[in-house]
Amino acid sequence: MARSPYSGRPQRAFWRGGVAGVGALELVDLYRPRFPLTPETRVFTAGSCFAQHVGAAMTRAGLSVIDAEPALRGMPPETARRFGYGTYSARTGNIYTVRQFRQLVEEMLGLFTPALPAWEKDGRYWDALRPGVEPEGLTSPAQVAEMRAQHLVALGRALEGADLLVFTLGLTEGWEHRETGTAYPTAPGTIAGDHDPDVFVFRNYGVAEILEDFTALEEMLAELNPGLRWLLTVSPVPLAATASGDHVLTATMRSKAVLRVVCDMACDSSERIDYFPSYELVMSPAHAGGAFGPDLRSVRPEVVEGVMALFLASHGLAPAPEGVAEYLGDISDDAVCEDVLLDAFRP
Repeated sequence: MARSPYSGRPQRAFWRGGVAGVGALELVDLYRPRFPLTPETRVFTAGSCFAQHVGAAMTRAGLSVIDAEPALRGMPPETARRFGYGTYSARTGNIYTVRQFRQLVEEMLGLFTPALPAWEKDGRYWDALRPGVEPEGLTSPAQVAEMRAQHLVALGRALEGADLLVFTLGLTEGWEHRETGTAYPTAPGTIAGDHDPDVFVFRNYGVAEILEDFTALEEMLAELNPGLRWLLTVSPVPLAATASGDHVLTATMRSKAVLRVVCDMACDSSERIDYFPSYELVMSPAHAGGAFGPDLRSVRPEVVEGVMALFLASHGLAPAPEGVAEYLGDISDDAVCEDVLLDAFRP
């Protein structure tokens, strides 16, 4: 008698016992790292807002998370975070799309010049490619250009010296300069600048476009740093708003599905690329009471803590020390991401 092809499969292959009946954050067989992490691993973090949680957990666990642009000595922590210090390994601000990250590296390598790099509002000027890091703006376009040049130098040094790049994919929706394709993290006319439909266009990237951007990005960085490895994650944070014309719920599901497919395709292409299922852990139906706060967007701090503890345990690293939940709560999506995401689509 022929046996079922499911006979003899491990428990992880079955919903009952693999998910149902197991604590939402106790899925110890969920993630199998492709390569080890040690306290000596030099980690570079970037991406959308959820990436900050990964970096914070790694720092608290004693890993060597790069800080290429540290805050000035004596700057209060809350001020430093407001001005984009210590959130990621460089003062990039949130990188929501792969296209944005690709163009950043191309600019760093002298292969791309962004259009309209300084946006004005009330006599102050913002770096259009990272407007969130200077919440009060700067005095002139020249000052924007000077600070951006310094940022690109620091970014290059950090990426060249990293062992692992942790990148969280956040959105498929974005805004571009029509003529040049320059991708911006927020819509013009929100934080600064003016939205002119003849100059700027809304984009909703698909799987093929994002995979092409990621492949180009990975190849450029491999040439810069041949030993660099990647750890990809997908942000579980829903869209605050959509400009696609669809309902925000279906727009969110479309976005996350596209990004999740890209991650699988990237991992299948190279042993140097790994994926950590933080998205799946947060979205699991096994969470008692749900994984999100009252706004249904902010991931509850204890869930974030559990996700990161599982990640560290999978690498055999010490669990996050007591107090990490309080720290993660301080950098929650409500504090760091909500305003930026809403600004990106606010009329």
